[in-house]
Formats: sequence, C-alpha cells, structure tokens
Amino acid sequence: MLIINVKEEESIDRALKRYKRKYHSVQLMKELRRRKTFTKPSVKRRNTILNAEYRLKKFGE
Repeated sequence: MLIINVKEEESIDRALKRYKRKYHSVQLMKELRRRKTFTKPSVKRRNTILNAEYRLKKFGE
C-alpha cells in the first residue's frame, strides 16, 4: 500500500502526480502479478526439462 502525505498548500493534482511517480518507481503491479502467478521451484524445473525435450525433438535431430 502506497501512502502519500498531502502537504498543507499542495494541490490534489500535484499529490496525484507524486503518487503516480511513486507507484511507477515501486513497480507495485509487477510485484503483484509476479506473486499471483507463483509456481513452485519443482514445477518450474519440470517445465524447463519438458520444454527442452520438446524443442530437441521438434527442432534438433
């Protein structure tokens, strides 16, 4: 959760701009997407092996 403190005489537009800049620099959505699609290391390893076998069978001889 990002928190932006709005100063006394700061306009909403300026605060929103600071929020957007901070949001972009933190890469919040990228982190959320990465966590959403978490795969176990054993499953990753199995998928890489299966992909390598498939590519070898299809393209290599």
